[in-house]
Amino acid sequence: MIPRCCEQAIPRQCRAVLFWAVLFLAGCGNNNGSTGPEYSASPKAGSEQSYYLAVHPLYNPAKLHQAYQPLVDYLNSHVKGFSFTLQASRDYADFEKKYLERKIEFILPNPFQTLQAMKTGYHVIATAGDPADFKGIFVVRKDSGIKRPVDLKGKAVSYPSPTALAACIMPQYFLFLNGVDVNRDIVNQYVGSQESSIMNVFLGKTAAGATWPPPWRFFRKEYPQQAAELRVIWETDSLISNALMARDDMPVAVVEQLRRLLVGLDKTPAGKAILAKMETARFISAVDQDYALVRDYLSRFERSVRKVDLQ
Repeated sequence: MIPRCCEQAIPRQCRAVLFWAVLFLAGCGNNNGSTGPEYSASPKAGSEQSYYLAVHPLYNPAKLHQAYQPLVDYLNSHVKGFSFTLQASRDYADFEKKYLERKIEFILPNPFQTLQAMKTGYHVIATAGDPADFKGIFVVRKDSGIKRPVDLKGKAVSYPSPTALAACIMPQYFLFLNGVDVNRDIVNQYVGSQESSIMNVFLGKTAAGATWPPPWRFFRKEYPQQAAELRVIWETDSLISNALMARDDMPVAVVEQLRRLLVGLDKTPAGKAILAKMETARFISAVDQDYALVRDYLSRFERSVRKVDLQ
């Protein structure tokens, strides 16, 4: 990012362009074959097996490491006989390829991706976050003049990905229910990450950007000046939150250790601090059947709005 010591010497509009350029370059390279950065603390002494934990692109890889590496460090300090390595992804497509090809042992996908992953042999062991927090929100510039959903007609709206449930599918369903045909009335721009969806609005490239509460809270902490020029104008109803999933060939003892540690995080000050970094209230024990309501929601969405590429 732009060094703070240089900010005063750079005009405000130029700083915004440089800020966007850094974000754009962070998302480039989709054709280089990389599977995304891997992060780990020092290897555990005597560790016999290492498992990957991949988190869907809530943030760019560097920020995802900042948010989730403390969790991995905590897990590695409490498990015996194995360890975890955090793996980030360039974008949604990169993350989805990993579980569709069963390349990763443990994943933290969004609810739409959870249904996909079930088809390739992953099973839910916990839900990440308060279900009430899993909802879509629309961000606009404070000077936009937008007041009603129909004011977006003829304008562009940004989303992280067409398969982002809270940050795309639920917002598009909201627009449909409020008189906007998302296939004809607006220009849908899928920009690769939650942060980019917000930044497109700040830079005036889109009239509104869809995201969901945790990335928006993170953005406000990291970029308070940019966030001060934006506001949340609408939000959708809530649905079940992201899942922590294990591949079906994982040892039961490993899965149960992980589940126990996750569900107990909010019971200690150290665990609460880790959850705060992830903008996650708590982990709740869960199973595949808990996500049946997502399948029902997607069925309604597909009948009314558009098809979703559920492989």
